[in-house]
Amino acid sequence: MPVKKSTTKRAVLRKKQVRVALIGAGAMANGVHYPSLAEMGDVEMTALCDLDAKKLADTARRFGISRTYQDYRRMLDTEKPDAVYCLMPPHHVFDVAMDVMSRGHHLFIEKPPGLNAFQNRRMAECVARNKVIAVCGFQRRYVPLFTSLRNRVEKRGPIHTVVVTFVKCSYPGASYYNGAIDILSCDAVHAVDTLRHYCGGEVVSVASDVRNLGAEDNNAFYAIAKFSSGATGILQTNWAVGRRFFKLELHAQGISAYADPDDSGVLYQDGKLEGESFDPAQCAGNDADWHRWGFFAENRHFIDCVKGNAKPNSSLSDTVKTMELVDRIYHSQI
Repeated sequence: MPVKKSTTKRAVLRKKQVRVALIGAGAMANGVHYPSLAEMGDVEMTALCDLDAKKLADTARRFGISRTYQDYRRMLDTEKPDAVYCLMPPHHVFDVAMDVMSRGHHLFIEKPPGLNAFQNRRMAECVARNKVIAVCGFQRRYVPLFTSLRNRVEKRGPIHTVVVTFVKCSYPGASYYNGAIDILSCDAVHAVDTLRHYCGGEVVSVASDVRNLGAEDNNAFYAIAKFSSGATGILQTNWAVGRRFFKLELHAQGISAYADPDDSGVLYQDGKLEGESFDPAQCAGNDADWHRWGFFAENRHFIDCVKGNAKPNSSLSDTVKTMELVDRIYHSQI
């Protein structure tokens, strides 16, 4: 059966509201993405699809979505949205994402962008072939605390060192979704992408240490990567520690920034012991989790790219490089 092409125009979307159809009524959708979209006056949450009838009804009620479906294809054929959110486990995303883009709809997916670099490349090719805009939700790129500190550091000069630490207390498990995908590709990939984004340039070389710490499979990943920008990136991810942290360090000549969106940010300059404090909520202009952690900013970026027919920051063509760096970490062990 041939796929029906959307009539959505690929030129600049001039109408006031972007009509968005939503696939998925899970925790991330309800917790951060749909609350972000609900705050935007130029977004219409047109329809919602989920296989779970209770989740579908509860989410539709919460966000005032009147039209619900349990078949996303029927939803797209009926609603003809400008853009589609596909928020589901990573081992279910590929087929749906390829179908959505082949129909001519713009697309937002959560991380990771496929199970591996191969799937990510196939999706990126689909983006180009159908001339759509597609974003992967690597929201650490958009954390207001991180971007505020980056701007201050780069005023002094180019960043020469980036340190990303992402740790959790989650053992003996060493995979997600009953073994469908590994820790580094599924969740710790956030740290890999953050390292790439804030170092800038292309990966030149990688040395890594991949470990199994009392788990079923590898659950600790350390790497040092050299980038064409001149920056060195240091990655520390470990799922066998005392508690969860996600922290970013940015260093340039005579200036250093340390940031944790769950706590605070501090900027140090010229050897002085006293630093300048940054409050995550003040940087975001809002204390809600989806603002402090960058979800609102990434969703706003996606909607703006759809309206302006602009290439997004975390495009599916760019995130291929993140998934390739995941591969290099596995294959560059010291």
